[in-house]
Amino acid sequence: MRWQGGRQSENVEDRRGMRGPVMVGGGITTLVLMLLVWLMGGNPLAVLQQMPPPGAQVGQVDPGAEGQGIDDGQREFVATVLGDTEDVWNVQFRNAGRTYREPKLIMFSNSTQSACGFAQSATGPFYCPADEQVYLDTAFFREMEEKFKAPGDFARAYVIAHEVGHHVQKVLGWSDQVHALQQRSSKVEGNKLSVRLELQADYLAGVWAHHAHRSRQILERGDIESALDAATAIGDDRLQRQATGHVVPDSFTHGTSAQRVRWFRRGIASGDFQAADQLFKLDESEL
Repeated sequence: MRWQGGRQSENVEDRRGMRGPVMVGGGITTLVLMLLVWLMGGNPLAVLQQMPPPGAQVGQVDPGAEGQGIDDGQREFVATVLGDTEDVWNVQFRNAGRTYREPKLIMFSNSTQSACGFAQSATGPFYCPADEQVYLDTAFFREMEEKFKAPGDFARAYVIAHEVGHHVQKVLGWSDQVHALQQRSSKVEGNKLSVRLELQADYLAGVWAHHAHRSRQILERGDIESALDAATAIGDDRLQRQATGHVVPDSFTHGTSAQRVRWFRRGIASGDFQAADQLFKLDESEL
């Protein structure tokens, strides 16, 4: 992937190298977070699962020491990819007569606090709609290469673009509509709606890649394959089979490997972000 020399986003906050203990997980704070997650259509119990035990300590950002002592090139890469998504989505929204709100991306190591709860490395990259920020522990990139066998810069860029895709859903109001439906749905039906949201984010990541390459020729030989390897590696069926030896389709929340690859490919081929809402009008067999 040709990313060196690209414009770097100013919307990156580097919380790696955090230090200084701070108490978190107070009862009032936890209740507020649980209420917030419930209002967004999520599972309030997930907040409790992500919160540290009572009295636990996590790092606090030392003002003026952002990313102190860390010079691994990851920030430059992340800021460049995020900047590229900003360039693409600002143009796409403007062409559609809309205004794009740029998200902030939080780089952290080990753990951090978000408006959606306590985040740990094991959580993986995620988007928090409550503060409209993407959270990324770059150790996940190493896990992609070593555990999921999905190396390469474009595979990493796909991960960032997927989370930004969730932000696009938020700005357009799509995710809020889905969360409202989930509140009136059974657990199984709610999971199916979550799958469609995730596949839509994969599609939107493909839309970004389509326009980024068309404008700046970022793709090199093998890049698409590396991103597809990443999408394959994090399919629900593959992860469940690796963990337990069998799959439970009713518990899927992100889609199968084949589905994730299919919708990412469709986004790259189409480049039409407004067609993404059609995904919710398809039968299950068409996903």
